[in-house]
Amino acid sequence: MRIAMVGTRGVPARYGGFETAIEEIGQRLVERGHEVLVYCRGAEQPRPESHLGMELVHLPAARKKSLETLSHSALSVAHLFRQRKRVDAAVLFNAANSPFLPVMRAAGIPTAVHVDGLEWRRSKWAGTGRHYYRTAESLAVRWGDALIADAKGIADYYQEAFGAETELIAYGAPIQVDAGAERISELSLVPRKYHLVVARFEPENHVFEIVSGYSKSTATLPLAVVGSAPYADEYTARISAVAARDSRIHLLGGVWDQQQLDELYANALTYLHGHSVGGTNPSLLRAIGAGTGTIALDVVFNREVLGDDGLFFSLPDDLPETLEKAETDPGEMLRRGSALRDRAGSLYRWDDVAEKYEELLGRLTDGWSTKGRWSGRRSSVRTSV
Repeated sequence: MRIAMVGTRGVPARYGGFETAIEEIGQRLVERGHEVLVYCRGAEQPRPESHLGMELVHLPAARKKSLETLSHSALSVAHLFRQRKRVDAAVLFNAANSPFLPVMRAAGIPTAVHVDGLEWRRSKWAGTGRHYYRTAESLAVRWGDALIADAKGIADYYQEAFGAETELIAYGAPIQVDAGAERISELSLVPRKYHLVVARFEPENHVFEIVSGYSKSTATLPLAVVGSAPYADEYTARISAVAARDSRIHLLGGVWDQQQLDELYANALTYLHGHSVGGTNPSLLRAIGAGTGTIALDVVFNREVLGDDGLFFSLPDDLPETLEKAETDPGEMLRRGSALRDRAGSLYRWDDVAEKYEELLGRLTDGWSTKGRWSGRRSSVRTSV
């Protein structure tokens, strides 16, 4: 098959879950004999023509929060429509891009929509943006040839909200056994002697609540915070204000060196995870794949990934006692981390993920589709997610 991946920042993966998924799935589809065409966003140089066997197309995007994704996707779909070499199937990432589905159908390209998380619940999409995302979900249900959910909680949401079935395909977790610790010394960190947060600075990821909870603790180990946000200056300022008052909190900014990031995950005593709306989160999978004991916000997506081996918090005030106990009994955190790595190796395998994508895309090229099966009308029943 010749397969197109549309609607993300593309590869090499440097940003988020979609990009990681394309990199991991795409290279495996290439190894299985398929051609993979990936549309990439941004003006960074250099612009390679290929990556891990995938063909890359680089197109610009409007540098505005509300238009960045849609402007790039519009150009990508237009380019795809003009392709001389037939594309057999496509994956359109992000339900926000669902208005482009009729164009892809007109081009004769069966398309699965990876619907992502509950984007309309993010504070940055208040008002018109929130209404748009909710409408786009309906259009994805109505016009997509298949829907892909990466977490059971997301699959349950689409079933309850629209009566629609999804293909449940979670992400994979990279497994680390001996990552080394040379690069974390550059950040003045010592193995198993720090707590870690890795997240974009957005309210739904609860970074402010985590640093605030930590600041109220008597923890002696530093908190290393990796992340930033292009459209969240006010929220970032709130986090920075807490850090300025507490010398134990180290704001490291974005860490793009993957070896150094691997070492950060693998050598932390605890990984603190506050994501609440995005389904199965790649950062969480990366932490458990590294064998790091994890303390997560108590929501269905995080419970699904961590099972009984994680620790959970609901309010910032829950964190001080949990962090203090982790420092008092580091052996328990190591035990939990080892169990989580075993869980990742059993349940979250990229080879299995790629096989499921290949099977689904094969069905689409053979004419299978759910288009028209569901109306896209939203149920009046309140969803549990």
